Amino acid sequence: MMKKHRIGAVSAIAAAVFLVVGTAVAGDDLTPEGGDRAASKDGLVPAFVGRQSPEPGWEYGKYRGDFWKHKDEKPLYSIDASNVDKYADKLSPGQIQLIKEKKGYRMDVYPSHRECQLPDFAEQNSTANLTAAKLDSTGEMVQTAIFPGVAFPQPKQGAEAILNYLSRYRGEGLDMPSVVTTVSPSPGGGDWIEVVSVANEYFPWGKTGKTSPQDVDQLQQGTYFAMRSPAALAGQAYVARNYFDKDAETFYYFPGQRRVRRMPAYTHDAPAIGFENQYLVDEANMLYGSIDRFNWKLVGKKEMIVPYNSFGMYKFNEKLHNVFTPTGIAPENRRYEVHRVWIVEATLKPTARHVDSKKVFYLDEDSWLALVGEDYDAQGKLWKVRESYPIPVWELGGACDNEPFVQYDLIDGRYLSDQSTIGQGKDLRWYEKTNDPQFKSDFYTAETLRSVSER
Repeated sequence: MMKKHRIGAVSAIAAAVFLVVGTAVAGDDLTPEGGDRAASKDGLVPAFVGRQSPEPGWEYGKYRGDFWKHKDEKPLYSIDASNVDKYADKLSPGQIQLIKEKKGYRMDVYPSHRECQLPDFAEQNSTANLTAAKLDSTGEMVQTAIFPGVAFPQPKQGAEAILNYLSRYRGEGLDMPSVVTTVSPSPGGGDWIEVVSVANEYFPWGKTGKTSPQDVDQLQQGTYFAMRSPAALAGQAYVARNYFDKDAETFYYFPGQRRVRRMPAYTHDAPAIGFENQYLVDEANMLYGSIDRFNWKLVGKKEMIVPYNSFGMYKFNEKLHNVFTPTGIAPENRRYEVHRVWIVEATLKPTARHVDSKKVFYLDEDSWLALVGEDYDAQGKLWKVRESYPIPVWELGGACDNEPFVQYDLIDGRYLSDQSTIGQGKDLRWYEKTNDPQFKSDFYTAETLRSVSER
């Protein structure tokens, strides 16, 4: 069994290295999104530059990495088991353990670029949210805010910071024409789990302009997901409706029964169907659904080596197992940079139930994307490490998103990746505006799921 870190040890390290959360800085020192404009004192984090255009010739369907202006950069250095201690002050406990214990694990670190920026209208909404946005009486849900934009660009508490991630700007809709969910074999032998699906996500408040949760009947996100292979799972599908002010609703279609069932318990730490208990519902896309079972603490800011501008994880024409190897994602498909991140700790409430006793998230200061995450088991030992892979989305004017992610289980040695287009031959597509009927509220219902599934 692999060595595991206890919460107490992590907290002691955190106290020594995290920057203190202080009074929010006003004026030109911060971007509308809440990031510090200035470079770090050591120069490793550059000054904020803002949105950049792709190189001429890019259009949807072409590999995005070929049109990124920095595509020819080479790594500044690489981190592996031989030198990880040298860089430990800029790595999370989970990252350090991955490097030390996973054979051949390597992080290639490149020059840093701060080019994630919201469209002008979303920045204006973010600025207005300094006074307009408020949490509800539970302190765990958004009561009022102006979207799209950052709800809490200068957060005072952990719940505000993590809700910035859950309500990040992604346009009106995201189309995933073919994505793969993979689970590696057990170290002792076995087969890969490879599930190919079609999916889309709808954000009614993401349209250009000013929208409140009340304007969209509190619907935060609609999700449709349908499995295409393997044969044992093909035809299974679900729709989910996540809300700003209440628990999610999920409806699942089982082809063997030819019926749609409501799944009221398909939340939080319920195992996702089809993945041998390797995937919990609230682990999707780093964090998914309600945050109500944990107390959220905003610890502070820190300079960290994190995944960033990871175009190699969007190579939809690459062969699947050129990227997903038995021990982990190929190093050349992962890109790391030094950035400032907010650290948020979630501790399980004494009255709540969850297999995790604690979660830690590392949120990018410019985009609020969750770049690294860690879960601790009931004994307070480090259990799972997640990374997401952000890129600038040119359809959205340079706002960044992080659909593909990976999760390493440090106890049983397996890893999981989801929302990846690797080997699928088709790219993800974000829509700033769309009239497609799949991006309407009434698509995400039990009736539509039944109709679509039974065709």
